[in-house]
Amino acid sequence: MTGTSDAPGGGAEQHTPHHRVHLVGVDGKAGATTVTLPIEFSAPLRPDLVRRAVVAAQSHRRQPYGTSLTAGRRHSVEWSGKGHGVSRSPRLMESNRGAQAPNTVGGGQAHPPRVDRIWTKKINRREARLAFASALAATRDPKLAGARGHAVPEHLHLPVVLEDPVEEIRTAQEARALLESLHLWAEIERAEERVTLRAGRARRRGRGRRVPRSLLIVTSRGDRARGFRNFAGVDVVPAERLSTEDLAPGGDGGRLTLFSQAGLQRLGARLGGGTNA
Repeated sequence: MTGTSDAPGGGAEQHTPHHRVHLVGVDGKAGATTVTLPIEFSAPLRPDLVRRAVVAAQSHRRQPYGTSLTAGRRHSVEWSGKGHGVSRSPRLMESNRGAQAPNTVGGGQAHPPRVDRIWTKKINRREARLAFASALAATRDPKLAGARGHAVPEHLHLPVVLEDPVEEIRTAQEARALLESLHLWAEIERAEERVTLRAGRARRRGRGRRVPRSLLIVTSRGDRARGFRNFAGVDVVPAERLSTEDLAPGGDGGRLTLFSQAGLQRLGARLGGGTNA
């Protein structure tokens, strides 16, 4: 009998094939060299776990809020007692105007938000690992990428693994030339066209501009591929800090992802395996 494991893919690693992709050069052409993806890219798709992991990550960044303990209750009030033909609400001193109670104008809320409320959501460690593996596996499916709204060329095989010189791209001009050779510049234009400005108070709080997510560039270090950073919706993330939320923004998997060869090797080492050319 075959045993099981807690790792993503579990004991089925010997039955689940390692997917291979062609290594793409900086000229945008796929070469004859192939790269073996980590076994996590072959994990089953679990959209429920992916959404749970993303919601848990978002909850950890939520700032608690609440009203002042004395809000609506800064009055000198009295109650006249029963038998006067008026409601049993506290009223201002020497006045018939109600105050302080939730049913009065300017009174406190009945059940106001409290700063001691716990907003964070927990997720099991094994479920978090399975969610991350599922989000990686979703990057191989062009249908999921299309469902997210990405402009995916028909000939492009996902995920895209680029040669290491891609990490040395420092200017936006070089980055645009690479994306045009991969026929992915339309994805950047799609994100630029859909940038919107929020109305209301959000502008004063630093979140007035809404930019849709486009490409995700995974590198080996944090100071690599700097030429992609200024494009609309593009995120450049090192393999050590890659998270489920990066791979599935909003909880929907299938983000259009580009890996550098060194970044994929770092990711394989982080997951406890490796990649073979």
